[in-house]
Amino acid sequence: MNTRPNILLVMTDHQRADSLGMVQCGREVTPNLNRLMREATTFTRAYDTCPLCVPARTALATGIYPTKNGVVYNDWKGATAGDWKPFHKTLQNSGYHVGHAGVDHIRVKPFLRDQGLDFFVNQEDYNRWAEDLGVTTSRAPSELTLVLEEVDGRQVQQKYSSHKVSRYDYPLETFKDFYFLDQSLKFLRERPWDRPFALFTYLWAPHPPLRVPEPYASMYDPLQVTLPDNIGIPAKNEPPLRRKGMPAQMAEHVTPQEWQKAWAAHLGLTTMADDILGKLIEELKTQGVYDNTCILFTSDHGDHLGQHRMYQKMEMYEEAIHVPLVLKLPVSAEDPARTASVSGVVSHLDICPTLLQAAGIDPGEGDGISLIPLAQGGTPDPDRVVFSQYSGNPGYGTIRRAAVTERYKYVYDGQHCHELYDLKQDPHEMRNLAEDDAYRDIANRLYAACRAYHQDRGDYFQWDANH
Repeated sequence: MNTRPNILLVMTDHQRADSLGMVQCGREVTPNLNRLMREATTFTRAYDTCPLCVPARTALATGIYPTKNGVVYNDWKGATAGDWKPFHKTLQNSGYHVGHAGVDHIRVKPFLRDQGLDFFVNQEDYNRWAEDLGVTTSRAPSELTLVLEEVDGRQVQQKYSSHKVSRYDYPLETFKDFYFLDQSLKFLRERPWDRPFALFTYLWAPHPPLRVPEPYASMYDPLQVTLPDNIGIPAKNEPPLRRKGMPAQMAEHVTPQEWQKAWAAHLGLTTMADDILGKLIEELKTQGVYDNTCILFTSDHGDHLGQHRMYQKMEMYEEAIHVPLVLKLPVSAEDPARTASVSGVVSHLDICPTLLQAAGIDPGEGDGISLIPLAQGGTPDPDRVVFSQYSGNPGYGTIRRAAVTERYKYVYDGQHCHELYDLKQDPHEMRNLAEDDAYRDIANRLYAACRAYHQDRGDYFQWDANH
């Protein structure tokens, strides 16, 4: 008889932390997540280790910080991948029936497809399936914006998905995430019932291009969408390198009306992903295994969506590195469900040891801590600092290093410029305090912590020795 808990991890792409509980156009953006939160622990100050897909997902799956595991940019070919064991394989080695359905942006050796998991479907499988149906999966030139980006010491022209909105013209069931849903349900329905399972469903939405299927394309009226106050407005004393970054270039000359359309499309895709989560939870309940399943929801990173006059991710503002994180532990008559909101800072690095502890597996040495004690009523460490880094996208490039505490965020960049934000007084990070004498000690202390952490984890970046 299976007594160990099952595991379901659902991850979205580009979903912002503030989407949880958000109401737009008179409707909840994430109704299924909101219901789950009423039976779970919500970590309101969760941060990723990098506002970019591959480094964020590799660190999450291994529990090892990017500068230590070596994957610091979107290394699609795996040139920097190391022999780090993802939690998928650790769980399988411990007797779990393990499936992965969705985006595969984890870079370890061997690649995840070649790890011998019990079930594996990714975006390559979807592309073949969709093309056999006559569904176009490539991005259209009209959806792309040309920017200038640093890559391996050179300025290179790159194309990225823009803020422009279009409608997905094929049947809803052919959309990438509904394919991943069908594959996830197949895994759940065809699994062996005498073993615990671990399912990793990695959705694409609300990642751009903002090509939205119905009914989600019409779900949010752009004219009724409420935008944050700092749309199109850079922070005071913002370092000059920020305007040269890809997110700032992507947001140039975008009007407030265009941002409303982009928000409406992004919200529609977010609600679509939430509906898919709801269908997975419904299947667990139908099978009678919901109570004995540890469910964890997060996203790899967020999206600026016009705030700070930026689009997409790749910067250290809250919109990009602050992520949703909800954890439901298994429940029983002896151990009833706990509902809580934890405001202490936590990291994506904490997810690997959390899931392994839930499965009764020693997590070993890693860079995170298990969140189970906090979910069971423990007190967060008020002095904890969590860290994030950005090192370029298609290759080594623009440098950002960040340290986040309960109240402050410190950011250091490749031109040795500093940022400091008081997240309590200035949650939208509109006033850089790094050069304010009243905050000099705080900035110096967080600089030292940020430098020491990254250097201890093999950072290749040469920090300013004269600071």
